[in-house]
Amino acid sequence: MPTLAHVDRATGLPVRKPKPIRYEAAAPGELVHVDIKKLGRIPDGGGWRMLGKQIGKKNNNGHGRGGRGYAFLHHAVDDHSRLAYSEILGDERKETAAGFWRRANAFFAEAGITVTAVMTDNGSCYRSGVFAVALGDRVKHRRTRAYRPQTNGKVERFNRTLATEWAYAAVYDSDEARAATYDTWLHHYNHHRPHTGIGGQTPSDRVHNLPGKYN
Repeated sequence: MPTLAHVDRATGLPVRKPKPIRYEAAAPGELVHVDIKKLGRIPDGGGWRMLGKQIGKKNNNGHGRGGRGYAFLHHAVDDHSRLAYSEILGDERKETAAGFWRRANAFFAEAGITVTAVMTDNGSCYRSGVFAVALGDRVKHRRTRAYRPQTNGKVERFNRTLATEWAYAAVYDSDEARAATYDTWLHHYNHHRPHTGIGGQTPSDRVHNLPGKYN
């Protein structure tokens, strides 16, 4: 039992200590977190969430060895604003990661954000010369500590939000049906969903010229 000094007298509940302030870049573009999330593809006709585990597994196996495999969601999340750019792509090869970053960088530039640093894990695609060329000389490349995914915590939090609010929030009868809703969800995430980590604001609230350009 907690001592009386550690409980609220009115309710008797333990007093929660304030959480320590987490690191946050001072301005948009100072640090962008880049990552890839593998997501199992939904077989045509639905997976186990729609059909149950036994029938869903049988339906997936009907697509051949390994079922429909995985989709690779490439993300770029700005540390300060939480503004996210993301694409569903077919693999995680170095050329794919490099092409994604060029498009992500263009997205941030259009929003008025100049990216000066990118943080990735130590995956082979990010250690490649092709990705280094895509970053260019003006963007510093930082890497996470080995076996410490929390170093890239902003994008890991984005992955959790994506899973609960989009990927598994509804029952889809095909992978294409789910993918078709992704852009709409991502727009909602950037422009309409309040984020507790930034005081209830939306990412677009923290980027000075974004709401006017993307209403």
